Amino acid sequence: MTWTRPADLRAQVRKLWERGELLDDLVTGGSLFPKRLVLKSPTSAEMTDRFDEVRAWIAELRAMPYFRVEMREFRHRIFGANAVPQEAWIDTLEDAAGLIGKRKDAARFTALVDVTRKREPKLLDWLARRPLRALELADDWELLLAIVAWLENHPRPEVYLRQVDIPGVHSKFIEAHRGVLMELLDRVLPSEAIDQTACGVSQFAKRYGFRDKPVRIRFRVLDPEHSLFGLAQDITLDAESFARLDPSVERVFITENEINFLAFPRVKSSLVIFGAGYGFEMLARTEWLSRCRIHYWGDIDTHGFAILDQLRGQFGHVESFLMDRDTLQAFEPLWGKEGKQTLRDLPRLNPVETALYDDLRDNRIRKNLRLEQETISFGYVGSALSALT
Repeated sequence: MTWTRPADLRAQVRKLWERGELLDDLVTGGSLFPKRLVLKSPTSAEMTDRFDEVRAWIAELRAMPYFRVEMREFRHRIFGANAVPQEAWIDTLEDAAGLIGKRKDAARFTALVDVTRKREPKLLDWLARRPLRALELADDWELLLAIVAWLENHPRPEVYLRQVDIPGVHSKFIEAHRGVLMELLDRVLPSEAIDQTACGVSQFAKRYGFRDKPVRIRFRVLDPEHSLFGLAQDITLDAESFARLDPSVERVFITENEINFLAFPRVKSSLVIFGAGYGFEMLARTEWLSRCRIHYWGDIDTHGFAILDQLRGQFGHVESFLMDRDTLQAFEPLWGKEGKQTLRDLPRLNPVETALYDDLRDNRIRKNLRLEQETISFGYVGSALSALT
């Protein structure tokens, strides 16, 4: 039996809610209502042969609240004229919300629309596009509007987030809501108040003109003849100071493991940087690195090669160090397992690196194979350094 039941009607209305169409109507003043629902009725043969079931079905629909049933006449050869449901209609948002138990949510969204229309009408379009997301943020919506208004009045403020003076708003609140704030601010602020080159939540501060805490670079000078400042050679500088440093070294090593960084052997005219995973933007303005030979030492796994590929996006001449097939085979007893592999193509790898990366990505050697850099002995490291030309 394929006749439409009350649960089917609720499911139709629930889909409208989940797609945001019901609440969108509140913002746009559209013409969704009255809304006709799909109603599959018994055929003439079924109404004749299964009259008692049909009558029960009619009673079930008529007992259902919040929607209107339009009837048509059906004449039965024994029971005479009878009214049979022909169309089902939802006449208002209140009825639709009542049918699926969403009246409180609909009322709450109405309140969001009202306050937005009064305070930030430019955001009504966002409410219409993302009503369910707005409901998730309902408890914080007025604070979000306050932040938007503050930035309208203080474009590109050049202060830290901690210095934003809005009652009830603190820096952690802004940081936790950077994603949605970017959607809102991009709709409200003039183009000159937005740095379009800064994308993603990690660059929220730069995009809207806040000061960001300085990125720090930790490094060690590996040659006593190039020692700096007369201090112990484990130094941390902000990125701008590092860029101005120009220590006259010829080689730079980058390693991701702190102990490898601390224990890295002496190398003539060289220094070593404690790596930053996928983040190398802080090195981009360090022009003196362009004249140095740069060696990247990461894990032999898919993410290690992905980081190498990304670093070459900043410095195309980077060479890999101890990320080769011989090193992998030499430490087979210490092989581990990579969690979630990266599977994308890495266009900046050379052919030898690409062949090993493909073997790792496609699990041709062992499933999710990983050799962590800290498992490589320092005797082996020293031999590899000696072999560098």
